[in-house]
Formats: sequence, structure tokens, C-alpha cells
Amino acid sequence: MRPRSLTAITAALAAGALTLTACGSRDDSGGSDDKGGTTVVIGVDAPLTGQNSATGLGIQYGVQIAVDDANKKKTVPGVTFKVKALDDKAVPATGQQNATALVAADDVLGVVGPLNSGVATQMQQVFATANLVEISPSNTAPELTQGKNWQTKKSRPYKTYFRTATTDALQGGFAAQYAHDTLKKKKVYVVDDKQTYGAGLSKLFTAGFTKLGGKIAGTDHVNTGDKDFSTLVTKVKNSKADMLYYGGQYDESQILTKQLKDAGANIPLFGGDGMFSDTYIKTAGKTSEGDLVTSVGVPVDTLPAAKEFIDAYKAKKYPGDYGTYGGYSYDAATAIIKAVGEVVKDGKVPDDARQQIVDQVQKVKFDGIAGPVAFDEYGDTTNKQLTVYQVTDGKWKAVKSGTYDAG
Repeated sequence: MRPRSLTAITAALAAGALTLTACGSRDDSGGSDDKGGTTVVIGVDAPLTGQNSATGLGIQYGVQIAVDDANKKKTVPGVTFKVKALDDKAVPATGQQNATALVAADDVLGVVGPLNSGVATQMQQVFATANLVEISPSNTAPELTQGKNWQTKKSRPYKTYFRTATTDALQGGFAAQYAHDTLKKKKVYVVDDKQTYGAGLSKLFTAGFTKLGGKIAGTDHVNTGDKDFSTLVTKVKNSKADMLYYGGQYDESQILTKQLKDAGANIPLFGGDGMFSDTYIKTAGKTSEGDLVTSVGVPVDTLPAAKEFIDAYKAKKYPGDYGTYGGYSYDAATAIIKAVGEVVKDGKVPDDARQQIVDQVQKVKFDGIAGPVAFDEYGDTTNKQLTVYQVTDGKWKAVKSGTYDAG
């Protein structure tokens, strides 16, 4: 999903990349655990406190359960997996620092994360320079895998980067199609938070909606952290729009929808997977009723393969929201674990293990708990399923699942 790009980082990236030309040599025995075996660490980067932390914690513990399962089943003989989770606070500069720290740890052979696309833009080069595989369960900005000019000429920027979430190129159009064809909305006001994810998603929704014949009643922007939307609410009301589309996270939209409804503008707010969290409903309360989001995949609660995962998450009383990206995090970690199994034999970690694991992840193909797992030539998931959810009686209810042809 998702993505909160706060500031551009320039010199820091260049300096960081220069220090990461080597990832450190490993002896043939790899890292040793206290039982004499080999320890392999899977890193996690996500917002574990502050903005988006409910979703970020869901990522952390989705990975933890995958690691616990692999250790219990001895999926890779001679290897014990551990998790090293770092908090990026949804800040790109912090994500870059975390990437540097993970690269420096020789026993880290793969990373799951980040949550936010804006953070990913500052981490990709660091991991690529060190040949360390990175799989995001939630990044949806198309340029991360297909390059800045993805709409005219796709080009993969980093071969170490993969994702188990489908992109905004599909999500924005899927939302536009549902708003126009199913909800019969004719005039939509579009707002975004000026970040990588939000601005990109709003742009794609706008393109899809106007292509179908819908009209854009107006456009505006907010800042992350804003809490007073009175001026924006007045603009939306005066525009006579029959829907507000919001590109951004739940942190702002959960306040915006409440102020919008309290002001008498009884129109639904529609957003992307950055809003898809129980926190949105808890904060907005009854004013969230009827609001909508799109999210990747199909509801994890409806997938038989995810039942044991959900049971384990609840039994361990892990914090956070497993429903948004927990399944995709579990599958991302599993892809890394399977790749490690192809590279680390009898507990022996080769010197070029990281590069070999990147190559093996590219080839991976299995049935995950959130759907089939495989990656195309850009590192994108081949699973293109999307779902529209609507707040109904205080809960997110899936109202449509399917695929979208952006062609």
C-alpha cells in the first residue's frame, strides 16, 4: 500500500550506498545458534509506533508466525530462523537507516517491508547495493517495480525488490470502476495527502473515473498530521459532489470523514488500502458507516489456508491488525524461507548467499495463505486480486472482489 513519503533524502542516500558496497563475508558455518545450528535472520521494517503502527505491527507478527512455523516444522534442516524488527515510524529517512543496519548484520538474509511506498523509495538502493532481497507485503506505488516512466515504458529499477501486494495501477482503476458502474456516482471530489502513495492513487482514480464519463467536482490536498479540515469540508459541500475520494492513510481520513458528516455532507468517503484498518472505524465511529476502501487480495478471513495463521495470531494476542497485510507478510517471509532452503544446505551459508537468495525468490512459486505466490519479471506479484470493502454496522464488509484490466 501504501506509503507515506515525508521528505526527499539526497546526500544521505549517496553516503549510505558508498558504505554498503560489501555486505561482509561469511564463513561456511554461518551464524550459530545456541544449539549448534545455523541462525538466519529475517528483517522486518515497518512503522511499529506512531503513524500507521496498527498496520505495521500486523506485518511484524505476520512474519513472526511464518518464522515460528518454519522452525517448528524444521522447514530448512540445520537452520533456525529469527526475526529482527525495526521501527521506521513511517519516515523515509528512518527506513533508510534501518536498511543500512539490516545490511550490516551478516546473518540477515532477507527483509520483509516496508509498509509505506514513500519509505521504500529510500530503502531500495541500499538493499540492492548489498544484494539483499526485500519483499514488501503492502507497497503499491507502480514505479517501485516498473520505473518512473511505467505508464509509457516499464523498466525494473532494482532486482532485489519484490512485493506480494498488487499495484495502484490496478487499485485506482478498480475503485473508479466500482464508484461509477456500481455506485452510480457522477461527481467526485478528489483529495490526497501529497505523499507518494496518496497522490499516485488519486491520480489513477481520477484518470479511471473520467475515462468512464464521471466528473471531478474539485481537487485539493492535505498535509499528513492535519486535524482541522473545516475549510476543505466547506469546499466539498459547495461542490455538490456525491462522493469524496481520498488518497492517503487512515490517520487523516478517519478525522476528515467525521468532520465531513458532522457538517451535514452525508456522502461516502472512498479510499485505498491505506485506510483499510479497524482503527479507521474506531476513530470515526458512526460517521464511517457507508465509507469504502479498496485493498489487495481477498479477505483473509475467508481463506481456508489462512485459518491456522489467524488462530495463531489471536491465540498469541499479538497487537496490530493482521487483516490488512498479515497474510501477505506471512507469504513474503515464507518466500524468503523457501529461498533460503534452496541456498543454505546442511546449515552451510555460502559467501554469496544473499545474491543466490535473490535469484531463488525470483523463481519461487507456491500456494500461500493469502493466495498464489509468484513474481513476474518486474518483481510484482502475479496475484492481481482486489476487493472493495464498505463499513457496514461498524465493520468492514467485502462487497466486491475481482481483477481489473488497466489496459
